[in-house]
Formats: sequence, structure tokens, C-alpha cells
Amino acid sequence: MGLLVLLGIKTHDSAAVTQKLCDKIISLRVFDDSAGNMNLDIQSVGGSVLVVPNFTLAADTSRGNRPGFSTAMSPDKAAPLFELFMKKLQTTYPKVKQGIFGADMQVHLVNDGPITISLETKNP
Repeated sequence: MGLLVLLGIKTHDSAAVTQKLCDKIISLRVFDDSAGNMNLDIQSVGGSVLVVPNFTLAADTSRGNRPGFSTAMSPDKAAPLFELFMKKLQTTYPKVKQGIFGADMQVHLVNDGPITISLETKNP
């Protein structure tokens, strides 16, 4: 049991919001309690977190049929931000693994339940 976090880093993202995002991910009550209500967070169920960097989440599909990626942060700036995020997340919760930044990865997911959540950051 766990969370798969697909992390897209956009041009407006910064180090200032990384801890807030880490705290939100660890505190999200998305797992069922004994009554079948979503009241438990990842720590309560003893689950793991897998974070996969995914620049395609920044895709702009507002024009035409080919996605544009102008809102994605450039890899040279996004890689250190990804590493900072991972360091903070692993400090917040020990059961965290990560994908490789910039790699072509195959991730297999069994989505047990109808929940997929998008978290957006807003810089201070």
C-alpha cells in the first residue's frame, strides 16, 4: 500500500514551497479507516511513497494537438529542486523511494480505488 507521486516541476516553482508540499503529501487522508471512510494518511497505514519526476505534467494542450512544454522548468534548474524535495520528503517520512530524474522509466501502478489527486503549489 502506498502513494505514487508524479512530480512535475514548473517554471514558477521554487524551493520555498517544497516543505509545504512534502507535509501535504504525508498528511493527505486518502486511505480508508475501518468504517470505509478516507481518514488515514500514509503514516497511519505504514505505506510507502514512490516519487517519479515527470515533466510532462507541465504539458500545455491549449493550442492544437501537440503538447507544448514551455511551462516546465528546464532540467538544469529542475534537477536540484527535485533533489531538495526528495531530501525534505525523506526527512519527513522514511519510507520514500524515488525515480531517476531525466530517465525513461516504466512504472506499473495498480490503482486500488477511485482516487487521483492533483496538488498545485503557489509560491509565497
